[in-house]
Amino acid sequence: MDRPNYITPQGYAALKARYDQLLGVERPAIVEIVSWAAGNGDRSENGDYLYGRKRMREIDRELNRLARKMKAARVIDPATQNDKSRVWFGAEVDIADEDDNWRTLTLVGDDEQDAGAGRIGWSSPLARALKGASVGDLRTVQLPAGAREYEVMAIRYPG
Repeated sequence: MDRPNYITPQGYAALKARYDQLLGVERPAIVEIVSWAAGNGDRSENGDYLYGRKRMREIDRELNRLARKMKAARVIDPATQNDKSRVWFGAEVDIADEDDNWRTLTLVGDDEQDAGAGRIGWSSPLARALKGASVGDLRTVQLPAGAREYEVMAIRYPG
């Protein structure tokens, strides 16, 4: 990874929980199925064996991906932000567009983003435009549909 993988403590805990679930529960269950299926004889036509091996490879790839993400993670607790008057990582921001449509967004790590829940990735175009903004600042964002201007209406941090 060429840049730090910023993540909130909650996001890191979710990555760790998924890793632990795969390593401690799902992988051992698949290993048991593959061992049982291997004892049944001809492996070339043994569906349980073939599926189990395929699923084990998928789990191992996911474990490697999660391990890399956790190793590169830089956990930042938004509650410890020094300058709470500006938009930085972990901020919850109320913005309004030119049509006075309000949205509440939280700037989180890219691994935690969920646009439907208002959680946008730190490296998204909108988050990059909002970085460092204060209440009342106007920021222009280049979106696929064209440029949009947003005004920062409020900034909050947890804690």
